[in-house]
Amino acid sequence: MALIPTTILTGFLGAGKTTLLNRILQEDHGMRIAVIENEFGQENIDNEILVQDSNEHIIEMNNGCICCTVRGDLIVGLTELARKRDAGLLAFDRVVIETTGLANPGPVAQTFFVDEEVGSHYMLDAILTVVDARHAMKQLDEYEEAQRQVGFADKLLLSKTDLVSEEDVATLTRRLKRINPRAPIAKVDFGRAPLAEVLDIRGFNLNEKLELDPDFLATETAHVHDHDHAHEHAHEHTGEKAQHHEHSDACATDCGHTDHHHAQHSDDIAAFVFKSTQPFDSAKLDEFLGGLVQVYGPRMLRYKGVLLMQGAERKVVFQGVHQLMGSDLGAKWGENEVRGSKMVFIGKNLPKDIFIRGLEQCLV
Repeated sequence: MALIPTTILTGFLGAGKTTLLNRILQEDHGMRIAVIENEFGQENIDNEILVQDSNEHIIEMNNGCICCTVRGDLIVGLTELARKRDAGLLAFDRVVIETTGLANPGPVAQTFFVDEEVGSHYMLDAILTVVDARHAMKQLDEYEEAQRQVGFADKLLLSKTDLVSEEDVATLTRRLKRINPRAPIAKVDFGRAPLAEVLDIRGFNLNEKLELDPDFLATETAHVHDHDHAHEHAHEHTGEKAQHHEHSDACATDCGHTDHHHAQHSDDIAAFVFKSTQPFDSAKLDEFLGGLVQVYGPRMLRYKGVLLMQGAERKVVFQGVHQLMGSDLGAKWGENEVRGSKMVFIGKNLPKDIFIRGLEQCLV
């Protein structure tokens, strides 16, 4: 049987995750979606959309969706849902997991890598992060959890944009792109979002032909302003990769976050890019990446890339979460395609220079 695509929905307290989920559970979209909640109460959904509430905390909706409360081990909950599906006791085609507002999505994502039973039934489609446009700037300043949720995201959904100015939205968008330059950003209005914006994103699927967003380099350099010194040490292989820490000043406590293209925010979570048209030596790269993961794994939230390997006619796609790293063969290099490697690293206070110098030393 095909693996069950699974979406992790995260976001800080009050961002609008439950509002979005309620719309998914209520709308007549013809999909049978199992929603897993950490703490899901009937007060969060309209009583008229309930079909039944079993003693096992599985609620079936009129539109064919189900909602399951998992208060313990997520692995146990996912395995039990799959068992009931295989036995014909439950019918669903995909899963959405909502994390609590203060959750680090990393351990949830790792579940799909480390547990054989879960991996045999489920495929992690994407991590979606809902961002409260009205409160996000303050939350990102004060809470590492908010930064982590943005850093892990395969896609960002902006809520409450109607409560702030277009300038505020643009300021927040720039900051989000500095933290996570590869995650596309879309707006959700009172939880209304086309399902195509939420499901089947395949942001986490190694078996797809993965390519990094061609614009992600531009988003990093578009807001460097006049800080040309950030590029003085840029190497031939690293491209435009100035990290946020290099050109940001801590926001003053009374700045009110009214960014006039001058106030910058020094986020612990930030991203940087490595780019090269020279091929990698496979053995050297394996050894170096293995060492990075051992030393910095807990601080490496997400990393992903398309690699040019010496002597290989196919692209190599790699990605990871913390200490868990995987790779897969991608498509063949096109006859007229410019061959090269593109890698992005998102993490907490990562030593960019060590990463970049080490990767350069792995080139042929």
